[in-house]
Amino acid sequence: MLRHRVIPTLLLKNNGLVKTTKFMKPVYVGDPINAVKIFNDKEVDELILLDITASNEKREPNYKKIEEIVSEAFMPIGYGGGINSLFQIEQLFKLGIEKVIINSTAYENPRLIVEAAKIYGNQSIVLAVDIKKDILGNYKLYSNSGKKKQNVNIIEHFTRSVGNGCGELFLNNIDRDGTMRGYDLEIVKKYSKTTNVPLIVSGGAGKLEHFADAINAGADSVSAGAMFVFQGVHRAVLISYPKYEELEKLLKVT
Repeated sequence: MLRHRVIPTLLLKNNGLVKTTKFMKPVYVGDPINAVKIFNDKEVDELILLDITASNEKREPNYKKIEEIVSEAFMPIGYGGGINSLFQIEQLFKLGIEKVIINSTAYENPRLIVEAAKIYGNQSIVLAVDIKKDILGNYKLYSNSGKKKQNVNIIEHFTRSVGNGCGELFLNNIDRDGTMRGYDLEIVKKYSKTTNVPLIVSGGAGKLEHFADAINAGADSVSAGAMFVFQGVHRAVLISYPKYEELEKLLKVT
């Protein structure tokens, strides 16, 4: 088994998969069931599925579509999008979701993390954190798919959420999303030192070396979207995933 996980992130919108650039201009990339089947064949160890419109539309997760996706998957799936109650979390776990990924609700109702972690365990609760720089060059927190700025200190948000029961952090730089020009190593180095739970970084991966860069900077795991759905300079849609042997050489094994 690889010491560091390499996790494809799939974005769900209106029952289809899309890929964004800097959280904008979603491009349709295919049917989620087909994508999952391909990742099964590629022997991917884990997937992240994010519904990018659920919170802004103030609706519940699309349980029917999630059930269809999970039923085809051979690997664990973490799901985020529209989660704001224990009932929803219960339904997601009943469908076979392994982890729930909470972002907007962590600001609006942090008590939900406490309650969910007590019932399902810290390892099942992931805090998603979306950040980008303001005009002064300072990193700021955003929720609701990058549409709502949160006036909360980033390190304090990490610390409080982990204290409430989050067992993992999913850190995404909005300005790197979909650019394939590399992770923001500055934030990896800075924020990997602020918590003792595993840190997954996302936003910017475009080649295998970017994974190693992030791990060397302090990340525990890496996630990517565009790199696994686009090919070539014209960004033709083609689902792909590196061979295990390539990742083994790059990231070592336990």
